[in-house]
Amino acid sequence: MLVFVEKILRVQPNVKKLYLLLRAADGTSASLRFQNEVIGKDLFRVAKEKWGVNLNSIIAKKIGIVPGDVRYEDLGIKDSYLREEMINELDIVLNFAATTNFDERYDIAFGTNTIGANNVLCFAKNCIKLKGHMFSAYVCGDSSGLISENPYFLGQTLNGVSKLDIEEEKKLIDEKINELQAEGAPETIIKRSMKDMGIERAKTFGWPNTYVFTKAMGEMLVGHLKENVPVVIIRPTMVTATCKEPFPGWIEGARTVDALTLAYGKGKLTFFVVDLSAVVDVIPGDMVVNAIIVAMVAHANQPCIDIIYHVGSSVRNPMRYSNFKDFLARYFTTKPWIGKKGKPVKVVKFNLCFIRFNTSHTQVLKLANTIFCQRFQGAYSNLNRRIKLVVRIVELYQPYLFFHGIFDNSNLDKLRIAAEKNCVEMDIFFIDPKFIHWDDYFLNTHFPGVVEYVF
Repeated sequence: MLVFVEKILRVQPNVKKLYLLLRAADGTSASLRFQNEVIGKDLFRVAKEKWGVNLNSIIAKKIGIVPGDVRYEDLGIKDSYLREEMINELDIVLNFAATTNFDERYDIAFGTNTIGANNVLCFAKNCIKLKGHMFSAYVCGDSSGLISENPYFLGQTLNGVSKLDIEEEKKLIDEKINELQAEGAPETIIKRSMKDMGIERAKTFGWPNTYVFTKAMGEMLVGHLKENVPVVIIRPTMVTATCKEPFPGWIEGARTVDALTLAYGKGKLTFFVVDLSAVVDVIPGDMVVNAIIVAMVAHANQPCIDIIYHVGSSVRNPMRYSNFKDFLARYFTTKPWIGKKGKPVKVVKFNLCFIRFNTSHTQVLKLANTIFCQRFQGAYSNLNRRIKLVVRIVELYQPYLFFHGIFDNSNLDKLRIAAEKNCVEMDIFFIDPKFIHWDDYFLNTHFPGVVEYVF
């Protein structure tokens, strides 16, 4: 969301107004969040340099800060005048709202990623001038082969075990919370129980974690209830640091592959299990935003049937975990992270174990435990810490570390070709990962960005 807002401010001055919904109790709190968590970020330094003292007036004119929450009806917007203004003026509604923790509490993830998606759609339906609704989702499970840009339908599951009933999921969540509260369970127990429930329900229907499961259900609701609202769904793969705009290397938070980056660079991880032949589908954050903007323009001017865009690199420019392993070792060997005591952290040669594709989750964890016991004999406390770290990462990221799917991006290719024919400035709205040199990108852009903004 931040990269999108920055791009609009920096290169799209003709946008009449952008309403930015921020989770907050009132306007004062929302404005404070905007100053601290949005415009106060280093991400906006280029826009500040470009517009100088005029930036504040541009923000005041172009951006409407809206306190609310997607988990509630009418997006939790209490100001009726502001709500009516938005309903009368909005052309496009974009839903960036999500909790992206893989093992988030089920009630929280369900409220934001599933119910929230439906609430945004309901709000969009009321907008008089609406030309389109853009929805961001990552809904893939343990698929293999070519993954098509197809929708998920209400009740569909990945394993075909049983029919998924979203209303029943909501009921189960409420019942579990009421049960725990009636027992007088402390908040820590409730939190742990809801996290466990999310993972358990996701795996029941074939999804690997709570995040993708709740996002998939959100996509199902949007597809089922959209009626005549044009819907464009953007499915980015693993989003990494910006490769070009507003400057190379911006990233916020460590997800997926950067859990490994963080642990290895800080010297906490010397061994990991992964399929070295597996493709790691990553895409720079600015390319995702460019795809969203190009799709917005294409479908706002020519509303069409619903469409899904995979935004990734596994077809146009695949990279494998064997490459990622090499990049990690090369970078942190030559440019070690400087720890809290001001000393460089020495990393050892990073060992990644090749595992057969059909190796089970339990076998992976058992193998990690065995190898650690062999490597760290006599260092019991250190051994326990390292085992817990690896087991934790394997549990969360195993579906991605042994993922053998390739994301078809035919729709995005067609969009890119059409944009080029229509003289869209593709140097500004570049969306083709084919020309990324992964070694240069990771060594000179991504890892430095992770160190600066995440470490």
